[in-house]
Amino acid sequence: MSPSLEEPEPVQDVIDNPLKARPQLVAPEPEHCPGPESEKAGQADSCAGCPNQAICASAPKGPDPDLPLIAARLAGVQHKVLVLSGKGGVGKSTFTTLLAHAFATDESRTVGIMDTDICGPSIPKMMGVEDETIHISNSGWSPVWVTDNLGVMSIQFMLPNRDDAVIWRGPKKNGLIKKFLKEVEWGDMDFLLVDTPPGTSDEHLSVNSLLKGSGIDGAIMVTTPQEVSLLDVRKEIDFCRKAGIKVLGLVENMSGFVCPKCTHESQIFRATTGGGAALAKEMGIPFLGEVPLDPRIGMACDYGESFFDHYPDSPAYKALRRVVKGLAKQIGEEVLPDD
Repeated sequence: MSPSLEEPEPVQDVIDNPLKARPQLVAPEPEHCPGPESEKAGQADSCAGCPNQAICASAPKGPDPDLPLIAARLAGVQHKVLVLSGKGGVGKSTFTTLLAHAFATDESRTVGIMDTDICGPSIPKMMGVEDETIHISNSGWSPVWVTDNLGVMSIQFMLPNRDDAVIWRGPKKNGLIKKFLKEVEWGDMDFLLVDTPPGTSDEHLSVNSLLKGSGIDGAIMVTTPQEVSLLDVRKEIDFCRKAGIKVLGLVENMSGFVCPKCTHESQIFRATTGGGAALAKEMGIPFLGEVPLDPRIGMACDYGESFFDHYPDSPAYKALRRVVKGLAKQIGEEVLPDD
């Protein structure tokens, strides 16, 4: 039974005295897919029962011939960062937009967002460009520009109606991600942020394999304090290590709420096993900071505005600055001058 949210007596405070032991994952890891490029693709023992077995067995073996084209297209992009969590609802897309706006405050830098959440694209709404469409020219697809130095690419721009559902299987989603990388005219860009859906599946594997030739700086993990979220983040970190993706750091989102009137801080989602800081220490990855809840972040996303530009008085603003500066340091950049 979950503990009451009412303030308990000290001897009964099970929230401040969390689980005696962290849950241990004792199930053995499954056999890994040999990969579609392997000579054993579709023929290995681990392929038995896979719905893509026939496709992999009949597909051409060897490196994807489009990889050099993708590398050439992204040659002008200096830094490519994935935003991951493994868990839905922790604020990945929101955090991606906050990072983009923060980087774009320096008008000399160009920032892009690639929305790979094919079935739930929310980036256009959060950036205030939901009703825009993609311009196609001889040089490729042009990103939708939010400002002069901030561009977005998403499947949302291709839908006839913003409420239309995208009901696609893996191969079709992977094909669109490849088009985003191969066909979009990203040009010279300082940062390309890749917003991903929850999990460790098709979209993540596609982005990683397709960006091999052009390089990925790494991934930033987003979590909330409770153990239910941390469980999935552990899987995402494991995915990154197996896929050879550097983990640039972990951010704990929705970490407390500071009342704008009385400035009292309340723990809405209390950590039961130490939260993001404990997980980062346990997994040996950098902890970039804690970002508190602020209703104005949600409002800014709903209206397609920049939280960074409108609410510099917020505790969340100061926390986000520290996270952004920490992330930039991990990739060898300096952003956001000191206050």
